[in-house]
Amino acid sequence: MADTPARFLHLPEGRLAYSDTGAPSDPLLVAVPGMGDLRSTYDDVTPALVEAGWRVVVVDLRGHGDSDTTFTHHGDDVTGADLLALVEHLDAGPAVLMGSSMGASAAAWAAAERPDLVRGLVLLGPFLRETASPGKQRLLHALYRVLFRPPWGAAAWGAFYSSISKGRRSPRHAEHVTAVRAAMRDRAHLRSFRDLALALDHSVVERRLDAVQAPALAVVGALDPDFPDPGAELAWVQAALGIRPEHAVLVPDVGHYPQHQAPDVVAASVLDFLAHLPAAGGERRA
Repeated sequence: MADTPARFLHLPEGRLAYSDTGAPSDPLLVAVPGMGDLRSTYDDVTPALVEAGWRVVVVDLRGHGDSDTTFTHHGDDVTGADLLALVEHLDAGPAVLMGSSMGASAAAWAAAERPDLVRGLVLLGPFLRETASPGKQRLLHALYRVLFRPPWGAAAWGAFYSSISKGRRSPRHAEHVTAVRAAMRDRAHLRSFRDLALALDHSVVERRLDAVQAPALAVVGALDPDFPDPGAELAWVQAALGIRPEHAVLVPDVGHYPQHQAPDVVAASVLDFLAHLPAAGGERRA
């Protein structure tokens, strides 16, 4: 939660900030935002999960929020390794991992890398494959280098964040985007964000999907402009991970941030998924 004091995981290149809500003895759920976002993106979902008896830990990405800007390595696999390091640090696993956007990519990578530490996956607007051609990637990288620089980078990202929040919006939308832009006004944060944007290549996740054994829930906004056809992308994710039909949720009138735009739908879907999750150490996905 935004008003929960940050704790820190010390890594060789710097510290990762995280909030820890719920009883230490409760089953663990670790959440991570997407690129350019803050851990407060989960503020409207966390209370329902804690009330249901889960310990919810939300971590800021490298160079984002309250995490240090000293990190030089970024990406889906790097973030996935950070999630595993945090689960080990908390010594309360295996954990359910929840991620938004590229945070979902990182969670899936982590599940493939260390199935012993990942009990389940909650994937919100997930990028589990690289859909851009090499040519388009080069074009996007050139655009990122121009757009995400001072003095206009914070405003550019804030405008883009709003543009992919199509449809229903949280009453906190303006407040949250203001906080995102404020963080990006710091040159070190903006540089870290740009470095992450340039490092992302979701093919590192796609080639590991066959190794994911944890049960998964996927939630995609029906208006998500990051996917040419959000329903088709959800169907692909469902097939790739063997997700049960009731745990592949397409949310009407929602864009790229279902946890922020429709927290009621996300919380209900997550709680239903968690209620059907095998006990820690139980049977995994076939």
